[in-house]
Amino acid sequence: MLICQQPPLNAAESSTGPTPVEGAQETPHAREAALTVTVAKVAASDLSRTITVNGAIHAWQEIVVAPEVGGYRVAEVNVDVGDTVEKSQVLVRLSSTLLEADVTSKQAMVKQRQAELINAQAALRRAQSLMDKKVLSEADLDRLNSEALAAEARLESARADLETSAVRLQFTSVTAPDAGVITSRTVTMGQIAQAGVEMLRLLRQSRVEWRGEVPESRMAELQAGQKVTVRPAGGGKLEGTIRVVAPTIATNNRLGLVYVDIDNDAAARPGMFASGDIEISRSAGITVPLSSLVTSDGYNFVFVLKADHTVERRKVEIGVMQESRIEIVSGVREGDLIVEKGAAFLKDGDFVSVVVAPAEHS
Repeated sequence: MLICQQPPLNAAESSTGPTPVEGAQETPHAREAALTVTVAKVAASDLSRTITVNGAIHAWQEIVVAPEVGGYRVAEVNVDVGDTVEKSQVLVRLSSTLLEADVTSKQAMVKQRQAELINAQAALRRAQSLMDKKVLSEADLDRLNSEALAAEARLESARADLETSAVRLQFTSVTAPDAGVITSRTVTMGQIAQAGVEMLRLLRQSRVEWRGEVPESRMAELQAGQKVTVRPAGGGKLEGTIRVVAPTIATNNRLGLVYVDIDNDAAARPGMFASGDIEISRSAGITVPLSSLVTSDGYNFVFVLKADHTVERRKVEIGVMQESRIEIVSGVREGDLIVEKGAAFLKDGDFVSVVVAPAEHS
């Protein structure tokens, strides 16, 4: 804002009457000012053009943690809601006594099948050595060969059963599939776990995203990589970047979704409502303080200060608003002086007194 500096008074100057701004002509002191105002300069600014939409914060991915085996008692629960966990960390441990016994039994069965195979192969070798002496018939040799093959198949089956039991034993330790934060817990010690039934929920990599609901008419302006400022209902700002623009539009409300990656922040929690400003372009423009704008009969006006301390009401076309200033598309030029405070009480042609305001960069 332009600050109009008054020259120091000397003994020859009257203590009454308005102080002229730089470039203003001397005005007869007999003329009474309609109002005392402050002025600002129409300034060039770098403007960010945005779309403001509403949405909510969601989990990027939420993993349901469930056991892969059922029918066993929960022996340990090592985490609670809010805990941060690492990939492969043991979250829940099931009772493994029965499965350990089953593995031992299957190991013994493998050894038994190995012994049967050894005997069957030895009998086959002996039979083959007697074939030249015509002691055994070909039917006997075929039978022994079949028994050896059957013994080998039983051994392979026993080994597969042992491997299955060993894997089931490993599944008694329920581990985290990825790093993240526990968001829900339904498991308690002592309950009988059921395969596939949810025990815990995990916010994967502690990562959240904002999903904005954009009118279908504005979807074409959006693309991956655009910057977004997300404003949660609780206050504050979160910076983000568009990851994906949805390829479809909801038929019930004609809105499309935009998925925005936001920086990890404790203030961003899944389920929170948040609005977002999506930057679609950046360009130069001229701006004035928002307080200088006067609205009347559906039109926007500003009061331009002339050299003789009178004001001229000008109709302006406004553009984007950026913090406490607003873009002027037409009606004034860069460098014009406009009334900032007190404009709402003026009319075209009023004579005003300009006072010095606190220093502010314009």
